[in-house]
Amino acid sequence: MPRIGALSALGAVVAAAVVLAVVFTRSGGGSSAKRGEVFLQPAASAGQDPFTASTAERSSVPPPASASAAPSAVAGAVQGVQGGAPGLYGGTQNAAACDVGQQVKALQADSAKTRAFASVAGVPPSGVPGYLRSLTPVQLRVDTRVTNHGYRDGAATSYQSVLQAGTAVLVDSHGVPRVRCACGNPLTSPVAEKNTPRLVGPRWPAYRSSNVVVVTPAPTVVDVFVLYDPHHDDWIHRPHGDQGWHHDQHTAPPKDPHPWNPPASPSPSPSCPPGAQHCPSPPGTPSPSTPTPTPTPSPTPSSALPSSSSSSSSSPSAPLSSPASPASPPTSPGTSPPASPSPSPSSSPPSAGASAESSPAESPSSSPSAGPASPSPSPSGG
Repeated sequence: MPRIGALSALGAVVAAAVVLAVVFTRSGGGSSAKRGEVFLQPAASAGQDPFTASTAERSSVPPPASASAAPSAVAGAVQGVQGGAPGLYGGTQNAAACDVGQQVKALQADSAKTRAFASVAGVPPSGVPGYLRSLTPVQLRVDTRVTNHGYRDGAATSYQSVLQAGTAVLVDSHGVPRVRCACGNPLTSPVAEKNTPRLVGPRWPAYRSSNVVVVTPAPTVVDVFVLYDPHHDDWIHRPHGDQGWHHDQHTAPPKDPHPWNPPASPSPSPSCPPGAQHCPSPPGTPSPSTPTPTPTPSPTPSSALPSSSSSSSSSPSAPLSSPASPASPPTSPGTSPPASPSPSPSSSPPSAGASAESSPAESPSSSPSAGPASPSPSPSGG
């Protein structure tokens, strides 16, 4: 039972993290769709129950390359992207994606539609024109999930929808889409579905359910939106508001031009396998192998001391990887300890150095019979 309880708690934490990342809301008002349905809406399509005729000036679908969101690890979960993220939206310099003035006129001509629109937007009917003029015309750069509100029988309806990349929308001061210009429908945050939703409508070639995102409000008011201009392959910054496009200016590309697909974290440096002589060091860290680059087969005394000292202080695998260790004992001066009178004087210091740190010094003193085992049957054996 404790194990089952721990697994249940872990599942609850994961589920909570998904809900917090997506920031879905519960639905409100009437619905014109069955529960569990999500309508796919191409950029230029009016869709069902439009409030007004299209006021979209720009609804061009960008190329699908590099327009994919990071796939979600949980089925049915949708990735959230903050509305103020540079590069989330697109636009053409000095050209509005929507005709806000025409949108205002269309609603003012029908008081019932104005009241229905105001009920969704959360403003009084008299405040609808000012509300629309406070929004900024942009284009989506990635397929986006929303709650779409149509108009039927004198009242607003609601249904879950995925808007295709390239759709012209009006976003609020926190970067959240609030109006779809191809139909004049007000938009709100999407509703979480308990199960995998059933898709309704034609799928465009680049559509992938794992690539759909949800726009979450920016933590602060977005004074300037950084937009990608697909018509000029350039970047612009646009002040918020319906007239902001009159003040578009060129700007430098953002560090991350695709905020819905954040760059992967740098991979850790590869580990050094046992017995390797040269291992890559992480950036910025001193390499301990640089002062002892001694894979040379030369049996000089100076090369034996650093390798043995490094083996006693760092890794026990270092002597195993040394190519000189199996072949050097017959010829190494350190293996003939009793050679004080006859061998050359150069062999004496290495034997002393080796006896100071390893066991070869004990073998000649404890068993004299080890003397004749030297490669040369010199008189020192007697």
